Amino acid sequence: MTQPRICVVGASNLDLISYVPRLPRMGETLHGTRFHMGYGGKGANQAVMAAKLGGEVAMVTKLGQDIFGENTLKNFQSWRIDTRHVLFTDQAFSGVAPIAVDPDAHNAIIIVTGANDLLTPEELETARPVIADAQILVCQLEIPVDITLAALSIARQESVTTIFNPAPARPNLPEELYQLSDIFCPNESETELLTNLPVNSQEEAETAARVLLERGAGKVILTLGERGSLLVTADECTLVPATPVK
Repeated sequence: MTQPRICVVGASNLDLISYVPRLPRMGETLHGTRFHMGYGGKGANQAVMAAKLGGEVAMVTKLGQDIFGENTLKNFQSWRIDTRHVLFTDQAFSGVAPIAVDPDAHNAIIIVTGANDLLTPEELETARPVIADAQILVCQLEIPVDITLAALSIARQESVTTIFNPAPARPNLPEELYQLSDIFCPNESETELLTNLPVNSQEEAETAARVLLERGAGKVILTLGERGSLLVTADECTLVPATPVK
């Protein structure tokens, strides 16, 4: 079986995870129960998971010239990800994400994007051959919107299928982001923010997803947490149940 070719343009962060008995209130200091460092960033997570699932993956991202950046590069390489366009800068620290997690897996996250913000249109254009060689381009919003738009535009010009995950969500996204997304993939809170509509039931979720279709998205996959995912196209609406996990 031929490996699917996937290119991810997006953020790489180092997750700094503190496990706490409950999420702290403003101004409060809590004792945590344990600490963990992990490789993260929405783009990096997507790239590594695609590689774990058997994809031939290329990553386009920018790291700081620091120990976090060096180790992130090594992590990509350990998963056989194409790192020709994993770039470095001395103008900012690598992206980090301090995370607090409670016993029920609720979390609070602070993202400091750092070097991720310094990926340039010129560097993206240099990566055009890698994007053009992919079957699928995956993007998110942890890098500047104009860079994400440029990546999606290159993919559309090169007839590459695009998947856009509008996270972390922000209101009033440019219309082009919808129009350049063959698959638009938000979660519940992102969908509510983008449409000002509730998604408490499957019917409400479908209604909100159709608003995103009207804005130009080719298809919508709305992730609903423990309820699964809802695939909505112009002609169908299909609920894919989630597999329970701890």
